[in-house]
Amino acid sequence: MSVRAGAGVRSLARIVARDDGRGGTSLPVLESDGPLALRRTRATGSEARVMLVGAMSGPLGGDHFTVEGRVEEGARLSVGSAAATIALPGQAKGEARYDVRLGVADHGELHWMPEQLISVQGSDLYVTTRVELAPTARLVLREEQVLGRAGEEPGRLTSRLTVRIAGRAVLDQELACGPGAPGGWDGPAVLAGHRAVGQLVVVRPEFAAEPVAATVLGEGASVVPLAGAAALVTAVAPDALRLRRLLDEAFASLPGT
Repeated sequence: MSVRAGAGVRSLARIVARDDGRGGTSLPVLESDGPLALRRTRATGSEARVMLVGAMSGPLGGDHFTVEGRVEEGARLSVGSAAATIALPGQAKGEARYDVRLGVADHGELHWMPEQLISVQGSDLYVTTRVELAPTARLVLREEQVLGRAGEEPGRLTSRLTVRIAGRAVLDQELACGPGAPGGWDGPAVLAGHRAVGQLVVVRPEFAAEPVAATVLGEGASVVPLAGAAALVTAVAPDALRLRRLLDEAFASLPGT
């Protein structure tokens, strides 16, 4: 098990989902240590479900967490988290890192739906999420960031999201917020004073033939088509509750949902 020390914690969690040949999905690999704990939960139909549980506080300054997930051909996997992830300041100097690496094979499907990431005052976290999809893979991926707890200024948070289909990048974006971030992050062109921001990436092969129409959904949310078989929902809101509502409403508006 990982132990927190002056240099921070290194923790790795790995998931592999495989078609079991009987109409369901097995999990031949479900490994985790230290602050990251993976738990299989009750499945429905052909889908396997996994919950990511925080066994320790963090990530703190100097920590490096990594989650790797792979969905093999024909398998279906849904991953959530038991609670919000809270980025905290730590005794170790330097930023904390949280890396997510996901892959989905042909005819596989992944729903990656963790709870919010909360950036606490004094923290410094760099998050990267990279997804590699085969041409007929399906994906629903949600990211939500909340800048500071109630009545609190945020820490520094940098988040990069990259999605590739058949080796081609359809999305590669980075957002930096909080102290030390490039100027303008809280201005009208980015967050406009809001403290919750989220993205929802939906990849379906049928979107290649019939792309999703670009749409503005009320105040603070929009849907745009991406190259290939993908769509991106982006939303900003004053708080986490309103952000989740905007993303859920946008997802429900997409064709085939």
